[in-house]
Amino acid sequence: MSKKDVHTVPNSGGKGWVNKVGGEVESRHRTKENAVDRGRDIARDNRSEHAIHNKDGQISQKNSYGNDPNPPKDKR
Repeated sequence: MSKKDVHTVPNSGGKGWVNKVGGEVESRHRTKENAVDRGRDIARDNRSEHAIHNKDGQISQKNSYGNDPNPPKDKR
């Protein structure tokens, strides 16, 4: 993953959720839904990956908004 990738994770220092870019907190939110929406916008601006984590820290979903090195193989 690149330094610009966005991770939406539970706030380890308190309540709510945060978006981290390069290990630094980019934004703080009360709800996961708001954090995911803002994380998506940040990832689109950075043209990078967006990883959405569960409360236990496991990645539940990943989205790519940039130049994906492994695009899906379309079998049409």
